Amino acid sequence: MPRPFSTGRPCRVFARKTHAEVAPGRPNAFVQRVAGTLRTPLELLGVFKTTTRERFDWITPLAMLALGSIGVAFIYSAQFSTNQNNWITQIVWLAAGAVLYVAVSLIDYRFWLSISHWFYLGCILTLLLVLTPGIGTERYGAQRWLDLGFFALQPSEPTKAAVLLVTAGILIRSKVGTIAQSVGTLGKLALAAGFPIFLILLQPDIKSAIVLPPVIFSMLYVSKLSTRFFAAALGAFLILVSIITLDCYRYVKFMDSNNLSYSSDKGRFEPHTWVPLYDYQRNRIISFAMPDKIDPNGVGWNQRQSLISVGSGGLTGKGWTQGTQAQLGYLPRAVAHNDFIASVIAEEKGFLGSVTVLGLFGIVMFNGIRIAGLSRDRFGTLIAIGVTVLFAVHVFVNIAMTIGLVPITGIPLPFISYGGSFVLSCCLLQGLVQSVYRFRKDFT
Repeated sequence: MPRPFSTGRPCRVFARKTHAEVAPGRPNAFVQRVAGTLRTPLELLGVFKTTTRERFDWITPLAMLALGSIGVAFIYSAQFSTNQNNWITQIVWLAAGAVLYVAVSLIDYRFWLSISHWFYLGCILTLLLVLTPGIGTERYGAQRWLDLGFFALQPSEPTKAAVLLVTAGILIRSKVGTIAQSVGTLGKLALAAGFPIFLILLQPDIKSAIVLPPVIFSMLYVSKLSTRFFAAALGAFLILVSIITLDCYRYVKFMDSNNLSYSSDKGRFEPHTWVPLYDYQRNRIISFAMPDKIDPNGVGWNQRQSLISVGSGGLTGKGWTQGTQAQLGYLPRAVAHNDFIASVIAEEKGFLGSVTVLGLFGIVMFNGIRIAGLSRDRFGTLIAIGVTVLFAVHVFVNIAMTIGLVPITGIPLPFISYGGSFVLSCCLLQGLVQSVYRFRKDFT
């Protein structure tokens, strides 16, 4: 039986169990041993293991490579008529992401359990820093980036992984069953996930905040929490939707009765409501529900042009770099290569190209579910399920946004949309899933 890390010290091996439980409030033996042996920086290299009982699972990496290549090609196409070269930068991020993916996959996923709280605290610190005047960088009316000189870090991206790991750690250390048994656990989760979500909303960055609740609920579902909890959560969600709907109705009535412009008078309604939404966010919701109400050359323009792009592509598309919507600037160049990259693909490669992209994402997600089923402990299962649901939310909301099924939120498409922080975050998350596959038979 091989040792988990080459630290020169013996390591007690797990008793082999299926979905081994961790006693509430106590870390497992593997985590205790790791924490006790890694004492020097040199010993940290011992966490990287090139050999395990299982080789790499090549299904997801090959699909990721295909998606990344498609992303580079259509970022180039979206900016073909301009002098921008973001496709080159995207190649650099994908290469860096590949290195990160391999590095994370070489580390036993249970090692992250021992450092998850430090990773989480580090992400919280960056979220606080980005909100600090003079430190955080503001773009497009939002303060979401930390300028590191060579790289603008968006702290909300690594925070997704941190919340996922901390949530999984809390769930495997706690007894989850009925609501009465789970009150303490739910309280910890509400604090652990709620605080970073609150900080993300302050930026404001609603697109990054809305992907976390489905991830947490999926992990709770896998943990077999009482169905009453999910019924209560559904009721709370419906109440929230009702509150937002009423708020938007009051917003429209306020703007119309005072003859105010939805585009130039944003912010006028905010002092008259307690709902923590910005007027530009209300405009997005209203443009989805009542597209003729908002200035079509303002907030409704992107969605209209996206629908034209998707509809005009037909079965096979107009051809690479031949899409008129993006090339002529009708699909705004500020969003064509990131939030609306799916619209560019649909116009230039048509229905068949869009189905190909969706098929590749389907491979990634179904493989994530398969790996969750293969895992032999709850921590691995929760990681794989959480990552898969997070990707599913990104893909569904982004595609639905481009065809008018949901309001525009700016959620990017994994491995395809332009963005350094997002690409690195996606590679980190998928590296965790690969680690679950590689180490599932070791020390269990």
